[in-house]
Amino acid sequence: MKQEIKPATGRLGVLVVGVGGAVSTTMITGTLASCKGLAKPIGAITQFATMRMENNDEKLIKDVVPLTDLENIVFGGWDIFPENAYEASLYAEVLKEKDLNGVKEELEAIKPMPAAFDHNWAKRLNGTHVKNAATRWDMVEQLRQDIRDFKAANNCDRIVMLWAASTEIYIPMSEEHMSLEALEKAMKANNTEVISPSMCYAYASIAEGAPFVMGAPNLCVDIPAMWEFSKQMNVPISGKDFKSGQTLLKTVLAPMFKTRMLGVSGWFSTNILGNRDGEVLDDPANFKTKEVSKLSVIDTILEPKKFPDLYGDVYHKVRINYYPPRKDNKEAWDNIDIFGWMGYPMEIKVNFLCRDSILAAPIALDLVLFSDLAMRAGMSGIQTWLSFFCKSPMHDGEHESEHDLFTQWRMVKQTLRNMVGEKEPDYLA
Repeated sequence: MKQEIKPATGRLGVLVVGVGGAVSTTMITGTLASCKGLAKPIGAITQFATMRMENNDEKLIKDVVPLTDLENIVFGGWDIFPENAYEASLYAEVLKEKDLNGVKEELEAIKPMPAAFDHNWAKRLNGTHVKNAATRWDMVEQLRQDIRDFKAANNCDRIVMLWAASTEIYIPMSEEHMSLEALEKAMKANNTEVISPSMCYAYASIAEGAPFVMGAPNLCVDIPAMWEFSKQMNVPISGKDFKSGQTLLKTVLAPMFKTRMLGVSGWFSTNILGNRDGEVLDDPANFKTKEVSKLSVIDTILEPKKFPDLYGDVYHKVRINYYPPRKDNKEAWDNIDIFGWMGYPMEIKVNFLCRDSILAAPIALDLVLFSDLAMRAGMSGIQTWLSFFCKSPMHDGEHESEHDLFTQWRMVKQTLRNMVGEKEPDYLA
């Protein structure tokens, strides 16, 4: 059924948590450079991808649904360090100075607001540009005021909030996360053991009617309390953890093995990374959060209970090693032990020398634009169709997450077709 989609009029404010980080500044610089004709937003589904319509015509996605023009985006956000986006970009050393200088004035104008931060949730970071909040509830109230102030100062019609900050320590879901009432009570009681700073950002975003995107593997918006709140406020939420490198490859290779009914006995993955994210993940408590996100992919795709002969005894190991000389240029190695006809073993080796923020930046932009679209289309709660962009796709207690990249891509197109009242073309016609 065709949905009523409000037009993307006016300005869209994109408030980024960790606005001075490598991913954030790379996304912002690329978007600004694209608007000035200095670069192309390569990797962005919203800008380059096409889809086939019911009559077999092929169109750009941005010509099928009304997405916000990049020229109408205003960037802002919070960071634990005070440097403006230009200074932060120089520090990140992802982009060359000549590329930054093309939009230097615009980047310098993006000055972070003091962040809601708790050192206990990211012990390798020592933030100096942080809020002084008596309780988690006070933290939320300060963030809500920041959103209102930014929206008014920049004449924005709409806001989307994106978490692109560091991975927080691992915590399991607890009673405080099971209902909105319990969550608010814990915030007001300042229960800092179970209420993370990221939860404060998510709550503030939803409370202000702004879609929230979780780009890290934190337990945050993927809890029943946030699902309840997002439905109540009619706000879309999505996440979690940008699917940019090694896990992206897994969601392509694992479906290949399963489609061909080839067995897998072991999958060893290791990474070296030298940016701030790598430094944070060097702490075991923070790495645990990332590890859970990465490990979930293989089991979900291969379905070992359904195919015990092929995947009933897969040994899956993931490692991330902090290695400062590499900075943002991550290197990932995968050793995959597979077996085929009559059980004969084979091996696959993958060495991916990637640029972490270069891969993540277009994902972040796409999630922002699609979340804004979902809001204007009257969609709320978990945006399952955005699983395509996430390592650990959010799902409620009644469903399993989908990890197969190609199934996820079909979900994206199916959702977009439904928005405009189209059906999938008949490929057998």
